[in-house]
Amino acid sequence: MSLPRRTSRRRAWSALALPALLCVLAACSGAPGGDDAAAPAPSTPPTPAGPPGTMFDDFHYDGADDPAFAANGWEVRTGGGGPGIKDTWSGGAGFPADPTAQGGRVLRLRASTDGTAGGTSQVEVQSTGRNLFTGTFAARVHFSDAPTSGRDGDHVVQTFFPISPADSSANYSELDCEYLPNGGWGSVGPQLDNVSWYKADPPDRVSHTLRKRLRGWHILMITAMDGKVTYSLDGKDLFTSSGKYVPREKMDVHFSSWFIDLPFTGGPRTWDMKVNWFYYKADEAVSHAEIKNTVNAFYSAGTHHINTLPKS
Repeated sequence: MSLPRRTSRRRAWSALALPALLCVLAACSGAPGGDDAAAPAPSTPPTPAGPPGTMFDDFHYDGADDPAFAANGWEVRTGGGGPGIKDTWSGGAGFPADPTAQGGRVLRLRASTDGTAGGTSQVEVQSTGRNLFTGTFAARVHFSDAPTSGRDGDHVVQTFFPISPADSSANYSELDCEYLPNGGWGSVGPQLDNVSWYKADPPDRVSHTLRKRLRGWHILMITAMDGKVTYSLDGKDLFTSSGKYVPREKMDVHFSSWFIDLPFTGGPRTWDMKVNWFYYKADEAVSHAEIKNTVNAFYSAGTHHINTLPKS
């Protein structure tokens, strides 16, 4: 189970660029199928505004220094703090072609270590708008069960999570999807931890663990509506929290790959987590099938990014 994220996060407001042509999507329900089901053609013509209350990104960037990356509300973490091996956050984010991904492009988060703090690099990409609250969060993520290179055995954590801008916030909110292929904190793994937080210090949270190997592509969903939070994997509900364990303030969304500890030395190794796309719909519970149809329509329309959320 995750520790509180004691971090010093650099936050900045960014202008949100909208493509000239975006698709207005009618609500639809498709038959749930495989994760790579064929994309249906959009049923309505594109308009300049796009669907209201929507954020979508397929990470089609030339690099972290691409002006569109910051303009669309993203940044790579380079500050200090934790979790994991403190003060080892660096720019290990890339956007390579990937034939296994929808649209053929991914955000790749590459964490590396040689078993020493000085030889460790953790990576995190985060949004910068602080305007995600209730609604549906979804991402298509590729988890790794083994390093891309080097010896296996690291306690690596591959994560997707909305979180408050500060751990000290009076209304602290954090919703975690964390995959630990080799376990950690005394667990041997593999496991997917879903954790809803009320406070970071002292830690106050509820959680659920799915003990299953999850190498490959998956659609992760977090639905925060009507006083409860439901975590889903590929359309199947895993865990629901309620009561005080729900969002209490607006959050940003983060993707990260980090190490719980350094269990051994003996040569460098790298771990790759990949993100195909991120989708958020404000104040609505959207089904797995509807998300797939919506995202497929964005790809069919050539839409790489959309943000029609209020700039609050």
